[in-house]
Amino acid sequence: MSGKQFVHPYIPNSEPAVKRQMLDAVGMKSVEDIYEAIPEHLRFQGKMDMPEPIISEYSCQRHVEGLLKKNRNAKNNICFLGGGTWNHYVPSVVDTIMERDEFLTCYVGEAYTDHGKFQALFESSSMLADLTGFEACNTPTYDWANAIAIAARMASRANGRKELLVAGNMDPDRLLVVRNYCKPEIKVETIAYDKATGLMDLEDLKSKISDKTSCVYFENPIYIGALEIHAAEICRIAKDAGAYSMVGADPTSLGVMEAPAAYGADFAVGDLQPLGMHMSYGGGLGGFICTKDDKEFLGEYPSLLFGVCKTQQEGEYGFGEVYYERTSYASREKGKDFIGTTTALHGIGAAVYMALMGPQGFRELGEGILQRVAYSKEELKKIPGVTIPVSGYSYCDFMVDFSGTGMTVKEINKALLEYDIIGGKDMSEVFPEYGQSALYSVTEVHTKEDLQALFDALKEICA
Repeated sequence: MSGKQFVHPYIPNSEPAVKRQMLDAVGMKSVEDIYEAIPEHLRFQGKMDMPEPIISEYSCQRHVEGLLKKNRNAKNNICFLGGGTWNHYVPSVVDTIMERDEFLTCYVGEAYTDHGKFQALFESSSMLADLTGFEACNTPTYDWANAIAIAARMASRANGRKELLVAGNMDPDRLLVVRNYCKPEIKVETIAYDKATGLMDLEDLKSKISDKTSCVYFENPIYIGALEIHAAEICRIAKDAGAYSMVGADPTSLGVMEAPAAYGADFAVGDLQPLGMHMSYGGGLGGFICTKDDKEFLGEYPSLLFGVCKTQQEGEYGFGEVYYERTSYASREKGKDFIGTTTALHGIGAAVYMALMGPQGFRELGEGILQRVAYSKEELKKIPGVTIPVSGYSYCDFMVDFSGTGMTVKEINKALLEYDIIGGKDMSEVFPEYGQSALYSVTEVHTKEDLQALFDALKEICA
């Protein structure tokens, strides 16, 4: 390409004629005019140390695949990571439907030509509502943390109160998002929990709840690996104080656990990832919010809701947006809250997964996970120096304490990689009261042979 201006093979706008056309359209002589407002001392001087572009598409593909081989993944390793993104089996038909052009390529699931997206999202919301025991469910938010924060703001608008109480045993990363999203209007306070059981301290809840409390949030299953057996009592305490209650739930657990609405909750939130989404380096997320079908709640949703509506053809029904004027799409700055891009595609994928599973499938899934987790906890306790610090039953996630081995979680996880095993999430910094503990996740993908491989490896490592 000697003597010619270089055109980057993967940046179409680098073609000189196209670049000139774009600059002419905005009345600029060069690209430099775009950056003239940036002072010289803030600009990078020199050439960035970057490799030249690989012209051959085949060579580029091989190069990227070579880089990706450096990663350890859940396909060629036995993976026990969880705590928010879980290693569940994804039926191939879920990927097939999600990759259909009319679903995959349309922004937010809202397109000028519908091609069935409204119905797909209506079905998804309906099945999530069935699982949680409610009637209304929104289009997906970014993730679980975002769903908590949005629902907290919904609750505050509904009852006019400005305080959110959250269980101290919740995911710390979710809590950071909630604190940030609720600023400055809503004060966020944590409730203590019992270290031995992982359960919320009801006396601390009673001492902190007041006529200022808008909502009480807790997770069931609990993030640190227990089941909140006081869920109904927490909801009752909140109601007696005139506050709402919000439950963060793993939707796959609701085939064997009571639905949040059945024990008195006002909101159910969680993530779609367990419902047919690949782990994707911690991605594949999409939050949901479920409530009763009352204007008290519907009027405060900032996100889109899809429902069945009449059409101009008598006797014919379609799928359309519910109470659209409350959204920022319709009312801009007068909307209930501001929303933007959603994870609607994951909502469609979740619909496929839930339809495939059905009630019996969810029950069998939940029972299988409970059995595997109980078995794993009993076997791990037999390894010298290893204990299970949180008592009671667990679903998917449970804590394993390695303090008695004299090794750190970091050291153990590094050693496990030599056995092609990805160990649990290191909890020693975020929950230091549990010492050198890791959060392990066991799901339906783990066979007895997988679990035995973990037990055998830990016996050798901890010896």
